[in-house]
Parts: sequence; C-alpha cells; structure tokens
Amino acid sequence: MDRIRIRGGNALNGTIPISGAKNAALPLMIASLLTDDTLTLENVPHLADVEQLIRILGNHGVDYAVSGKRLVQDPSQGRTIHFTARTIVDTTAPYELVSKMRASFWVIGPLLARMHKARVSLPGGCAIGTRPVDLFIDGLRALGADIDIDQGYVVAEAKGGLVGARYRFPKVSVGATHVLMMAASLAKGETVIENAAREPEVADLATCLNAMGARISGAGTSTITIEGVPALSGARHRVLPDRIETGTYAIAAAMAGGDVTLAGTRASLLDSALDALRQAGAEITELNDGIRVRRNGAGISPVDVTTDPFPGFPTDLQAQFMALMTRSGGVSNITETIFENRFMHVQELARLGAKISLSGQVARVEGVPRLAGAPVMATDLRASVSLVIAGLVAEGETTVNRVYHLDRGFERLEEKLVACGADVERISG
Repeated sequence: MDRIRIRGGNALNGTIPISGAKNAALPLMIASLLTDDTLTLENVPHLADVEQLIRILGNHGVDYAVSGKRLVQDPSQGRTIHFTARTIVDTTAPYELVSKMRASFWVIGPLLARMHKARVSLPGGCAIGTRPVDLFIDGLRALGADIDIDQGYVVAEAKGGLVGARYRFPKVSVGATHVLMMAASLAKGETVIENAAREPEVADLATCLNAMGARISGAGTSTITIEGVPALSGARHRVLPDRIETGTYAIAAAMAGGDVTLAGTRASLLDSALDALRQAGAEITELNDGIRVRRNGAGISPVDVTTDPFPGFPTDLQAQFMALMTRSGGVSNITETIFENRFMHVQELARLGAKISLSGQVARVEGVPRLAGAPVMATDLRASVSLVIAGLVAEGETTVNRVYHLDRGFERLEEKLVACGADVERISG
C-alpha cells in the first residue's frame, strides 16, 4: 500500500496549478444520465473518485471517451471527457459499486427523472458521520415519487413521471440539492427548492443543466426555481476550479512559509477561508488568473473558525486549518458544525506533537513551537492532507500511511509540492 514520506523544513516557492473541482465534476458526470445526447466536460481531474464514478455510470449504460488520450498531454490540464447515455440499460445501482463512494447515490435523481424508476443501494464513503439520505428521499417524494427501503436499497418509482412542487430542506445539503435540482429538470411543472445549498458547485451544475436546455434560476442562493422541460440535450461545460484544493495549498504555503501562486483559480470561491488565513498572518493577493499566498518571517497567529455551509468556512478545510493552528502563537478554537465525526485527525496530529483537546464539537488547539516527524495514518480524504501539511514543518521525517484517501481528491499532490521545493516522496508497496 502506498505511503507518502515528508522531510520537513522547506519553504514553498513557485506555482501550483489548481485542478478541476472533484465536488463539481461528480454531479456533472451524473447529469449525463438525464439526456441521450453527449455531455462533454472539460477540466475533469485525474482522481480515483472520478474513475470509480465512470465505472458506476458504465453500469447504467453510459459510454465515455477521453479526448486526446493517445497524445502526450500537459498533466496540469484536466481531461476532456465525453459522456453519452443513449440507452439506460440498468436502473439499479448495486451495493458493490455504491458502497465505495457516497456520491454515486446521486444517480437516483436522474434515473427517476428520465426512466421513472430507480433502485439504488444505500451509500458508503468516508466515515465522517452518518450523513443520512432522508433529505434526498423526502425531496423526491415531494416531486411525486413512491419510495421504499428494501434490503438495503432505496426503491423509487414515479409512474407517469415526476411533478414539480415546492420543497424546503429542513437542513442544508449540497448532495440533496444536486439531486433534487437534476430530478426537477425533467419534472412536469415548476419546482421551488427552499433552503437550498449555495455552494459554487451547485451553481456550476445549474449552469451546465441550463446549457443542456434546463430552466433553472436562483442557483447559488437559498431559493432555486426549476421549470421542468420534456427533455434535455447535450452540451459542453468546463468544470470550475477546485476551491478545496485551492484552500489546501494556500494553507500549506501559510504553514511552510514562502511565496506560492495558485494558478487557474478564483478567490471568490473561498473568501471565508482566505479571510481566516489573512488573520493567521498570510498575505493573500488576488491575481487575474489565480491567488498569491506569502508568509515570510512572521509567526502564525491563532484564529478561531466555525465550519458552516457556503459562504461560511468549509468543513472540507477544517482539518487543514487545524494543522496550521498547531504552530500558531496561541490558542485557537475550531468548531465543526457539519459532520459529527470529523475530528479523527486529531489523534494523528498529536503523534507529531500537536496539543489539541476536544469538547463536543470544539477542538481547542494550543500552538506549539515545533512538531516532530512520526508515522501517521490517514483516516479520510481531508484528514490525510492535513497530516501532509503538518509534515511540511515537522522536524525529521513524517510518513503518512493509507494515502489512497488522498488519491480520491488530490491530483498529483506530491508533484505539485515538490515543484515548489517541498521534500515529499511517494513510496509504493
């Protein structure tokens, strides 16, 4: 099993190209199920989760082709992939596929909208909380679907098709917003989604669906209106930059010190996280096609953060920011409000010398003057990269085990860090 070895102490200087967003690419790929025409997606990242979803979509009959795959391509550029679901051959998403990645559950929306039936296994994914599917089920029921749970499968049917309705989410959910928006695109009449997720990835999906012929307004706000259409067509769409990858490398630059340009991204995607970094002592400059992050000489200031749905501080950057705070000149409090089990990285950071105490949803981080390298274990996608960030400044050698978590969400992580001067190496086997 692969692991990553880091020798700490090097500042980061150079340019890191930001990949297409995994959290946008996955629902965009699933949207290909809504039409029998070809959906072409540009800037698709090279990630394990993308490859797994390609296999899942293939199970339903989606063909795909990668442009220029026989040519020598610039690895910093995302792929262009053509998805064609001309014929849906199976409306069942089996346990052996869905259990490997939670987002694959989202196929239930397009399958129900287009084929009027779906049988989808209850999902798997990172062990960072229960993340129940009741919001998905209640929303689809509001559109007229009959839904039962049978032997671990969600069995849904909408004879005659889905029908538009007004539905208010009792809790903000990005995934459920994606699913209901896709399903409502082919429903009869108007659907109004209230308390919808406002994340940039939701707006990106709406932009793509509108290019396919959907009639969606309000995406990016808490109220989304969808006027259903009889059918959708193909389209071409570019996946937006990954704001979590952007924030991760910005935090890494703040941790290690130096001067790093994050190319091909936008500050507006993560204003809250960048504000927290500025408070911590990093100098953030917006560029025409990216962000510059500098921290030279000065120490790291303690900053309290609370995770919240967009535009608040992202839960997907909580572990990385906690790693940064382990070296601050004081005490910071990090409050996690999204996922109840998302502090599993704390004990691994402690192995490096961090001083962190937990009380319910709050982690109290007391900054220390030094971290020391040690073997650590990745517990989930974001936790794993927090250990890499800590390893960048830890004295001696840090080895991060179970890095398959990293490969799910970070494209060419070692290569991007090494290009900026980090001493990072992947060890196979």
